[in-house]
Amino acid sequence: MPMLFRLIDKTEEAIISLLLVAMTLLVFWEVILRFVFNTGLTWGQEATLHLSAWFVLFGVSYGLKTGAHIGVDAFVRLLSPLGQRIITAIAVLLSLVYCGLFIYGSWIYLSKMHMIGIELEDIEVQTWVAHSILLIGLAMLSLRLLALLWQVATGKTTGFRRTDEAKESMHLAEELKREVADR
Repeated sequence: MPMLFRLIDKTEEAIISLLLVAMTLLVFWEVILRFVFNTGLTWGQEATLHLSAWFVLFGVSYGLKTGAHIGVDAFVRLLSPLGQRIITAIAVLLSLVYCGLFIYGSWIYLSKMHMIGIELEDIEVQTWVAHSILLIGLAMLSLRLLALLWQVATGKTTGFRRTDEAKESMHLAEELKREVADR
């Protein structure tokens, strides 16, 4: 199972990187076309919009994995480790219900778009294909939530992975002080 998660992690990171590069290059090229050649791509804005949607929805599960999401945990940190695990399990279960509702709604929406056969406005791609990130992103988030729930249930963690921004800021301030002192 850990090997499967490593494969998923690497694939997710590669896709996020490709989406970011593609979006950046597309916007850069669009700016060059508009301001240098006074023209543009008819499909550029729509492609950028969909690339950014894919980027964000892939990034949600990646953010959960890396602890990049903002969390308000001042109250939870006051609890014992068991209390933290219980609160985390409740939060994960509620998040899974939320994901389940969105997955269900996305499935209905994508099924209807597939049945109707509508294409995007400026790109010859079926709408259901372009919007399939709804299912993919929420499935990835659900997978991350299930992994977290397992870690909480087995006692490997007491809560969501989070970065301590205050601690990081203090560390950066100390490094800056050392650099200034070394000059």
